[in-house]
Amino acid sequence: MFKILREDLRTVFTKDPAAKSTWEVLCCYPGLHALWVHRLAHFLWRHRLRFLGRLLSQLSRHATGIEIHPGASISRRFFIDHGMGVVIGETAEIGDDVLLYQGVVLGGTTLEKKKRHPTIGNNVVIGAGATLLGPITIGDGARIGAGSVVVQSVPPETTVVGVPGRVVAEERRPVLDLEHGRLPDPVSEAIKHVLEEQEHLAQRLKTLEQSLKVHGAPAEDEPGEERPDKPGKGQSMAHG
Repeated sequence: MFKILREDLRTVFTKDPAAKSTWEVLCCYPGLHALWVHRLAHFLWRHRLRFLGRLLSQLSRHATGIEIHPGASISRRFFIDHGMGVVIGETAEIGDDVLLYQGVVLGGTTLEKKKRHPTIGNNVVIGAGATLLGPITIGDGARIGAGSVVVQSVPPETTVVGVPGRVVAEERRPVLDLEHGRLPDPVSEAIKHVLEEQEHLAQRLKTLEQSLKVHGAPAEDEPGEERPDKPGKGQSMAHG
């Protein structure tokens, strides 16, 4: 038990550059407090003391702002940074070396009593405010951008951004990458491409119009004018 507690402390220093001292981490990190209480609540839950486990998780929720159902399974070196608003559902499964930021939701999409929450692989980073719904699987080394809504499984070593979440192919990155501001935006890229194509078509149309004028192509009739080679109103089309 003490080995795991020491490992949890080292994890905080590894994943949060703001951590300055052991006493600060022990006293001022709600993500660590919520994890430790969850381990006890999960122990009670697995030994059929479900009410006590649920009650303990609710007390932790009020104290830390982090709601972890006692039925959720969490592996080693898990860290919640800041933590306020994090919700982890009953059948969620979290692998090793996972980093969550504030506002993350691992929620369900069905009322049936079965696996209904996400499974998170190893070395996954989930940005602030991201929502993952349903019994999906997030592959090892994946990154979920802040504010993303993910409803489909994510392959390993990929990045997901947007609403709904879209997988963006990228080269392999370091296990821990905190530069969320540099995540790609596929929606913005698509809009940029459409605007560039529109500009290209406008230039082609302009060139075509200039070419028609150079080669003496007849211009369209102006409003209110009559072409001399066209019959006016009341003029017969027949010739004597």
